[in-house]
Amino acid sequence: MNKVELIGYYGNDVIHAESAWTSTSWTLTNDKIDRIPDLLAMLAKEGHHTPFEKSMLHFLVTCDQASHIHLLKHRIGVSINAESARYKELKEDKFYIPKDWDKRWKDILMEHTAKADALYHMCLQELTPVLGRKRAKESARFFKTMNSQITMDVSFNFRSFMHFQGLRNSEHAQLEIRKIAQDMLELVKNIEGNPFKYTLHAFDV
Repeated sequence: MNKVELIGYYGNDVIHAESAWTSTSWTLTNDKIDRIPDLLAMLAKEGHHTPFEKSMLHFLVTCDQASHIHLLKHRIGVSINAESARYKELKEDKFYIPKDWDKRWKDILMEHTAKADALYHMCLQELTPVLGRKRAKESARFFKTMNSQITMDVSFNFRSFMHFQGLRNSEHAQLEIRKIAQDMLELVKNIEGNPFKYTLHAFDV
């Protein structure tokens, strides 16, 4: 299965508000603190999203290749660094099997994946003395299937995280990337102390 872990974050509702108040004063008064929920709601509604770029969310994601592509496409303000089969041998054969398939097709995909993984390792071993280790590694990965998994670290500023949620946490998104987006959102919602409570509410998520 695909996995998501929140490994770190920076910022909170107050950081977003203070960024918005930069043109006036960063001094927090009780009156300003009381106004934070309404301020963040106004900023989100009116499209004044720059203050939300001041917070960061950092995830570790293990997912299939198709979801990796969805993470890469249409991204704004997202940093992704993934393990690369070009620079190392993928010794651990991680793969994803769709949960909504019937048993027959799950079994077929598992068998196909096992064969492809075996060919990957065989090709790498046999081509290394012929092509050299570097070229053998980067070309043997052609045997890896779309359901093979890689692990990557993914970081968003909060504005880009909301953009990602709008694209991928949607009924129109592929099931696998939608589940990743949902898991990310739940992890953020469950950060101890709920530091992004009013920001999440402002974006209605």
